Amino acid sequence: MKNNYALWIAAVSAALLTACAAPLPSSADLDKLTQDIIGRSFRAEGQAKLDRVSPDEENLACAEADRTGVALDAKVAEAIEARNMKTIQPPADGKYLGDFKEGEKIAQSGAGKTWTDKEGSANGGNCYNCHQISKEELSFGTLGPSLYNYGKLRGVSNPNSSEAKPIVEYTWGKLQNARAYNACSSMPRFAHKGILSETQIKHLMALLLDPASPVNK
Repeated sequence: MKNNYALWIAAVSAALLTACAAPLPSSADLDKLTQDIIGRSFRAEGQAKLDRVSPDEENLACAEADRTGVALDAKVAEAIEARNMKTIQPPADGKYLGDFKEGEKIAQSGAGKTWTDKEGSANGGNCYNCHQISKEELSFGTLGPSLYNYGKLRGVSNPNSSEAKPIVEYTWGKLQNARAYNACSSMPRFAHKGILSETQIKHLMALLLDPASPVNK
């Protein structure tokens, strides 16, 4: 019995030594293995498509910066912002604001982009998940800044005036593609990624900038 036990200990020790002596996989090997597992584990269904398991250049660079704790090189950040700025388009009819009441519904809704969401169904903005917006809503996240009094604090008493134009255009661009202004912004790229339609973005614009909106009262 003792001899068998000694043999078993020797075998286990040899196996451990062999495992310890084997070279560890590189970071690139582990990344490839992870992507292979993810690729086999996900399927396209409903509004959830396989593009989400293939990060674009911006997401890869920002994820690496998060992982290492090293900020993006300034030139890389500038290039990301420039690429995303090119995706921003003005409204087709030249009108930036819609209905703030509809905007509040969109801000409240977190629907969309899951396997159970049917193709073509409207998504929500889920804005309250990160921001305070309307004073009446008591449940909101703090990942992003408060947007309460957004237009009022910026002096937008008439969104159609020439004085308001810079703020109106900036807000429109930020809602379309936030990475045009901040390379690693965690805000969804609503228009660029097809999350919200142009009409929906107009409604959110009204929620933030219309003087009649409760946000600016």
